[in-house]
Amino acid sequence: MSFMLERLFASKTRIKLLRLFLTNEPEVFYLKDIIKKTGLDTNSVKKELENLKKLILIKEEKFKIISLKPIRKLLSKKRKKKKIEKIKLKFKKYYILNKDFILYPELRALLIKSQLLLEEFLVRRIKKLGKVYYLALTGFFTGIYPAKTDLLIVGRINRKKLKYLIRKMEKDLDKEINYTVMSLSEFKYRSNLTDRFLFDILENRKVVLIENL
Repeated sequence: MSFMLERLFASKTRIKLLRLFLTNEPEVFYLKDIIKKTGLDTNSVKKELENLKKLILIKEEKFKIISLKPIRKLLSKKRKKKKIEKIKLKFKKYYILNKDFILYPELRALLIKSQLLLEEFLVRRIKKLGKVYYLALTGFFTGIYPAKTDLLIVGRINRKKLKYLIRKMEKDLDKEINYTVMSLSEFKYRSNLTDRFLFDILENRKVVLIENL
């Protein structure tokens, strides 16, 4: 068991992929989506996907794609029937989490616990920065890509200290975090106007940590 855990957490890239799959199940992922959502380079992603496949934590599936261009040519120009032979079948790959993996329950529980620890840490530290009326995690923290922001704070806080805190989190998570700070009056003004930016945040998937509005 310990050997398996060592292999699972052997690299930062692998940990990023684990977080992506475990926080977005049962979603399927294409290679280009994984690269875009994690910000990792193509070679690193391909290598770690192969490693996770060998560990049977993720599965690779394929489906057929048929090009319709030759068929359209055949119908419009009334070519001979043998033209159909030029139609090629392509296979597109995608990846999905294998819930039958022996350590899946433990990994899922570990992810939830780490998320709870992060939430407690955020609430504790941000409360010390001033008066906070509302604090919500979205975007990267809830698996929404792309997102206008990852963290929404409403209140009066020390922005210089907040910036330092966010930079520290970015280093720990190896991920850029976009955050938004609004005063209470600005939040109410935007809410009354049904501001699109604020509306998208509030209507999307989110984790509300402080709500004293």
